[in-house]
Amino acid sequence: PHIIKNMIKRGMNVARLNMSHKSSDEDILQTIKTIREEASKLDTHVGILMDIAGPKIRVDLSNINDGEVEVIKNHVYSLGYSKMNDIPINMDIDFKKMNESNSFVKVDDGKISFKIISIANNILKVKALNNGLIISNKGINFPGVDLKIPSLTEMDKKNILLGLKLEIDWFALSFVRSHRDYNAFRKVYANQDISIPIIAKIEKPEAMDDLDAIIESFDGILIARGDLGVEMSLSKLPIIQKKIIKKCRTKSKPVIIATQILESMIHSSLPTRAEVNDVANAVYEQVDAVMLSGETAVGEYPIETIDMMNNIILNVEMEFDDYKIINESGNVKDTRYAIGEAVKTISRNLDIDSIVVMTESGSTAEVVSYFRPEANIYSLSPFLNVCNKMSLFWGVTSIKSEHYLSTDEMLISAEAILLEKKYMKKNQTFVMTAGIPVGISGSTNMLKIQKIS
Repeated sequence: PHIIKNMIKRGMNVARLNMSHKSSDEDILQTIKTIREEASKLDTHVGILMDIAGPKIRVDLSNINDGEVEVIKNHVYSLGYSKMNDIPINMDIDFKKMNESNSFVKVDDGKISFKIISIANNILKVKALNNGLIISNKGINFPGVDLKIPSLTEMDKKNILLGLKLEIDWFALSFVRSHRDYNAFRKVYANQDISIPIIAKIEKPEAMDDLDAIIESFDGILIARGDLGVEMSLSKLPIIQKKIIKKCRTKSKPVIIATQILESMIHSSLPTRAEVNDVANAVYEQVDAVMLSGETAVGEYPIETIDMMNNIILNVEMEFDDYKIINESGNVKDTRYAIGEAVKTISRNLDIDSIVVMTESGSTAEVVSYFRPEANIYSLSPFLNVCNKMSLFWGVTSIKSEHYLSTDEMLISAEAILLEKKYMKKNQTFVMTAGIPVGISGSTNMLKIQKIS
């Protein structure tokens, strides 16, 4: 708990639970309970994102060789579902349709590579192209091979239902290949009146072929550069990343950059200069979030890593005021987009210290965030789950409020909360957005400029 507390204090907005490494339901329950309790003690809101594993092929060395295999360059190994293989895997994959000539296998985000030399009885004979150590549960990629596997495993479906039960704030689905994967995900709980946003993780070449439809269908995008860089040409990764970000910004969908953000800090108290520039570039590209993985899951310096990343982001943002909105159509989509654009203009042209968004569902906060205004965004909602969800949006600080009966009551309460939490001082000015009639989701239609007296 004390580590979780310090991670939140140093800048963690969202905690990701990687279900690929789940040990038990009880562990997940306890982790969520700890995060919720520590966030509550700090009077803040931290979103919880449950990352559903999807059909990821992994090394399965449970109860074998102390959970590891030493790989020696040019040696030949067997790879397949049976524990009798040198490198056993977690799925019974049909390898018959693979072309063994010029085909490769890559393990642990490509750190260890093999050339396929033969296929027989659903077992691959592979030749190691480099030395390395494979440990259990590391991912395996078959670049250029379209494996016929479902978008969700039976364990995934159980984990989705567990996430609903534990009231997590966001889902993420790994290895999305088509916009139809969204429907397969929602089908798991189609008979329940529950709406939790789902993020698509882009890490397969097939996803790039259906990118526009995926962005349209899902509630956000996560660029998982590890697997994507293994499955596709590594030299094309920066171009692909920029393309995905631009499309997400155009569609006003949250976009997250992940994998090897500050990876050297797993074992070092300082990042490399290249990693610092990578985080800075994410800020310049206007992403909503950057995600740490091994750095905070198994790293030796989790708190220092978050502190470092937070400092890089804040320093770059202080110098970067050229937040141009990407909107290919150039047309205002609805009232909320008009309000968001107006807030952006007001914050740029008037002496505005903060923006206050009164929201029932969080959608207006998301739209205002999309316009990247030059002021802090304080989003007030009477619903705890909405406050937690909004923690992912760029520039948004969530505050749980009461249910209000009028806009006058909203203004008075907003002033009091901002002063009490020391977010603002007397004589400072904020612009507030809200909906009339009060309490109706999706009714944002009002904008007011207020000076705190």
